[in-house]
Amino acid sequence: MNNNAGKANRVLVASTFSFTVCFAVWMMFAVLGIPIKKMLGLNETQFGLLAAMPVLSGALVRVPLGIWTDRFGGRIVFFGVMLATVIPVALIGRATQYWQFLALGLLLGLAGGSFSVGTPYVARWFPKERKGLAMGIFGAGNSGSALTKFVAPGIIATWGWQALPGVYAAALLVTALLFWVFSATDPAHNVVSTASFSGQLEVLKDRRVWRYCQYYSVVFGGYVGLALWMTKYYVAEYGFDLGLAALLAACFSLPGGVLRALGGWVSDKYGAYKVTWWVMWVCWVCFFLLSYPPTSMQVKTVDGALMVDLALSPSVFTALLFVAGTAMAIGKASVFKFIGDEFPDNIGAVSGVVGLAGGLGGFVLPIMFGALLDLTGVRSSAFMLLYGTVCVSLVWMHFSFRPAGAALARMPVAVAAR
Repeated sequence: MNNNAGKANRVLVASTFSFTVCFAVWMMFAVLGIPIKKMLGLNETQFGLLAAMPVLSGALVRVPLGIWTDRFGGRIVFFGVMLATVIPVALIGRATQYWQFLALGLLLGLAGGSFSVGTPYVARWFPKERKGLAMGIFGAGNSGSALTKFVAPGIIATWGWQALPGVYAAALLVTALLFWVFSATDPAHNVVSTASFSGQLEVLKDRRVWRYCQYYSVVFGGYVGLALWMTKYYVAEYGFDLGLAALLAACFSLPGGVLRALGGWVSDKYGAYKVTWWVMWVCWVCFFLLSYPPTSMQVKTVDGALMVDLALSPSVFTALLFVAGTAMAIGKASVFKFIGDEFPDNIGAVSGVVGLAGGLGGFVLPIMFGALLDLTGVRSSAFMLLYGTVCVSLVWMHFSFRPAGAALARMPVAVAAR
């Protein structure tokens, strides 16, 4: 038992570290895209597409990677994903045209698929009562987004943007080797099944899966979209330089990743439904306040016209982002607590589907942020869009869980407690 517990903890540490590096690589264009945008003269929509390309491919590969993890084991699949990403990352430093960045961004996206490998790999090493915490700790690798914002500006300022892909490729290769040395394999964790690829996707017929896809597209897709967008937002809205803008953007990215472990613990203690419900309400309030654009009004008073200027200062804006990032971190863990509890024998396939939905949300949102900005000229329109998605989640949660709650309320107390 102690030996198994030791292996489980070793797997958790190795997987979390590796996922952190993979996520940092996956979010590279959040910072790297800014000098590329200037070099190529891109508009906001084109920048959004560039930043989102790795997210698209990272989302699309999650389902097959999750299923392969069920079949072949997480160790070999995780290792293969990291090795396969090294060369595309290194080649980005040699790209000169927009289409080249887009194509390499698609290949780079494979790093983002590591989430649907590590989640079932880690979860199967822990008992049910600790799965939420274990998956939350692993998911804290999302903090790789903040790592990019801390590291990338300094590398770009010192050696130029072309140096960053080379540094990241070397880091990814070293990480893959360390993961192989310190991780472990348990053949008993592999799903023994003769079902076809399409057969394993039968889980898509379950309405719960689609519900969790929608929730995750908000808490993870919204997190990814904002993580890619906020550095440029600070530069354009407040006139900060790249280093300061990335540092302030990390105030959203860091809690949005690290505190996912807290979300796993809270979900284990209070249940996935209650935690997700409150997460959505906190996001609703934050996005409502963040969506209000800077406004100047003329108010007529008895003493004449009074000019009123309404705008969020950088400190208030950053504080609201921090709260939203914290809530989204907890929500990412609570959604996967649902999956770990309700689909214990098919975590890989289900987490792949839900991760796909979240990744597609992270792909679509930066493009829509750019398109809305080009169309309206209002930067806070990004938060208006996110506010709308949270409203949809709250309505869906209310009507999805109300029948079960009402039925439980009508049961005798003794039966309900049992």
